[in-house]
Amino acid sequence: MTDTVSAAQARRIALAAQGFGRPRGPVGTRQLNSLIHRLGVLQLDSVNVFERSHYLPIFARLGAYDKAQLDTLCFGRRSNYTEAWAHQAAIIPVESWPLWRWAMDARREPSTNWGRWADANGPMLEFLRAELAAKGPLAAGKIEHDANVRKGPWWGWSDVKTGLECLFMFGEVVTAGRSRFERTYALAEQHLPPEIIGRSIPKPDAVRELVRTGARALGIGTVRDIADYWRLPHAVTKAALAELVEHGELRPVSVEGWSQPAFLHKDARTPRRIEHVALLSPFDPIVWERSRALRMFDFHYRIEIYTPAPKRIFGYYTLPLLQDDAIVGRIDLKTDRHNGALLVQSAWREPRADVDLDRVATLLRETAEWQLMDRIEVMGRGGLSADLAAAMGE
Repeated sequence: MTDTVSAAQARRIALAAQGFGRPRGPVGTRQLNSLIHRLGVLQLDSVNVFERSHYLPIFARLGAYDKAQLDTLCFGRRSNYTEAWAHQAAIIPVESWPLWRWAMDARREPSTNWGRWADANGPMLEFLRAELAAKGPLAAGKIEHDANVRKGPWWGWSDVKTGLECLFMFGEVVTAGRSRFERTYALAEQHLPPEIIGRSIPKPDAVRELVRTGARALGIGTVRDIADYWRLPHAVTKAALAELVEHGELRPVSVEGWSQPAFLHKDARTPRRIEHVALLSPFDPIVWERSRALRMFDFHYRIEIYTPAPKRIFGYYTLPLLQDDAIVGRIDLKTDRHNGALLVQSAWREPRADVDLDRVATLLRETAEWQLMDRIEVMGRGGLSADLAAAMGE
């Protein structure tokens, strides 16, 4: 007989598995390493209007910390982390890199976009391999070539940049560091330990390990949830889940209000309560799978970065506001570095949500201090803004 988990229990299981609700204290290397390994991934994104995405999941869970320390951990010369296309562009533990070799090999196929680009641009790839072998690590902008000219804004990459990204997708090139978020490229053998490069993991074993780590990081989830954690195909995810159930690592359960069966990890905790308040990155695992956020928190979320300003509903970079085991609002933040101000450009209360204004005001003060901003300005847009301004004494 399949056990039933209440919707409230499922929320608390998921939040506990993701590191929410734990006592806070000083944050150093040990705490950073522990959390990154718990999550398995920090998604990267170039938008910097408030703060770059990979810094935010740690702040949401642990509170204020030294971002330079995370930079050293993730991008330093002796880093135990690397980058890969895992969920999306992301930081992962270096020991996880071999788990993605099957995906890197698959991208070489002529039927893929990267495979077709490589077939059409063989001389460019040979040039880049030789250039990195002789001079690497290198940033794309440091490579001298007539084709190193941008073709437009946003993703209008030069052929040099596209070639480097192609080799990155194939696993021939890795990120050797970042400076002001600009990636430095190196051949894999120039940067990764030989034992990592030489480790060969058959695809079924690699997928099973990814499904295991995704299920553990989620605590509880459907096939779709677990597949999405690493953007794995559903068919191979289902096969791996069946094996993990057979081995006792996962248990099938039903969750009240969920239309699909779920899987509960054997190590998942079900705390009686979650006491936590945090702002979530749009790319935080709690909300990055939008259908899961809707099912679990009754929270309909769409990022509006690419939406024309007149058509935005909530704001350019609106962050979900987590309060205990509920998402109670959304706040559009901007760090005005020139004027030393954290701007609350809009703040919205979710329907029927009971927002603890004092706790949220304290969170915003901590956020401003973490961002080294001298003051907070609540701009007034959104149904929560006036109450929030009053709570902050404005």
